[in-house]
Amino acid sequence: MTVTEALKLIVKYQDMKALNYAVNYAKYALQIADQTGEEFRVQCLYVASNLSSWRATKSSSVTKEQIKEARKAIKDAAGMK
Repeated sequence: MTVTEALKLIVKYQDMKALNYAVNYAKYALQIADQTGEEFRVQCLYVASNLSSWRATKSSSVTKEQIKEARKAIKDAAGMK
């Protein structure tokens, strides 16, 4: 999964309570995704720091694997290990 796909996944599931703050950060990151550099990396850090409670639930169609892949893509873009 690419970082853009991961950000779009967050926006798609924006109604999940666990994504409260991550959604707005993800929306802005998508607006600047064509830019390379520090601003996009920092925005991905904001998104990543707000994903800690995102889990697959019975009421959502997002899977555990999708969440895992999305977190990895965003952390990679943020330069986190």
